[in-house]
Amino acid sequence: MLLCIDCGNTNTVFSIWDGHLFIATWRTATDHRQTADQYYVWLSTLMNLKGIEATISDVIISSTVPRVVFNLRVLADRYYNCRPLVVGKPDCDLPVAPRVDQGTTVGPDRLVNTVAGFNRYGGDLIVVDFGTATTFDVVDSDGAYIGGVIAPGVNTSLEALHMAAAALPHVDVTKPQSAIGTNTVACIQSGIYWGYVGLVEGIVRQIRIERDRPMKVIATGGLASLFDQGTDIFDSVEDDLTMHGLMLINRHNRERASA
Repeated sequence: MLLCIDCGNTNTVFSIWDGHLFIATWRTATDHRQTADQYYVWLSTLMNLKGIEATISDVIISSTVPRVVFNLRVLADRYYNCRPLVVGKPDCDLPVAPRVDQGTTVGPDRLVNTVAGFNRYGGDLIVVDFGTATTFDVVDSDGAYIGGVIAPGVNTSLEALHMAAAALPHVDVTKPQSAIGTNTVACIQSGIYWGYVGLVEGIVRQIRIERDRPMKVIATGGLASLFDQGTDIFDSVEDDLTMHGLMLINRHNRERASA
């Protein structure tokens, strides 16, 4: 079985692929102090509760937090007796290499979403990921990542607003009943929600103008389904896009190694 690990700035997600489907997914807060032993105790306990007895034979990691990768490598080596693939490292091959400025380092999460998006929807694609940052990944007709956009994440913007203006409360992200708020919380919720809807629609519109061709738009990330309620810009919302991409990259590298 394959263990896919997606380590983001806020949360780290572990999913197990049995060769046909993902049979379990768990989420924990990202913490660089978490040791390999702690990861194993936590993960093995959850596997036992789920009744998963098969042995993990492969591990693949995508991480936007470099300090976490070492302990995840140790986890794979010490407890699963395998050398993990780490997206973005030289020994982890991609189906199609990214085409960006020389010397540019592309976030591994963006590479993984590109692979998954192309597999499911083909090229000429925009993947919008609502994470700690809101990212727009542009996928060419052959599946290559060719660039994109990085904007502050929704919760990041809310936190910055709260910290910069002490009189303003911290609020949850939700779709407001109307654009015109009649109290402070409603005003902030409207500004965040409709502001991000406008941001997404505006950036997608500009990308389509620059590409001068039809572009499908796929949304992913924890808040994707919420913002899908306020716009018809998305062709689809994908909950498991990153994990699907990790599985595909692992399969590609295993097939390449055995060829």
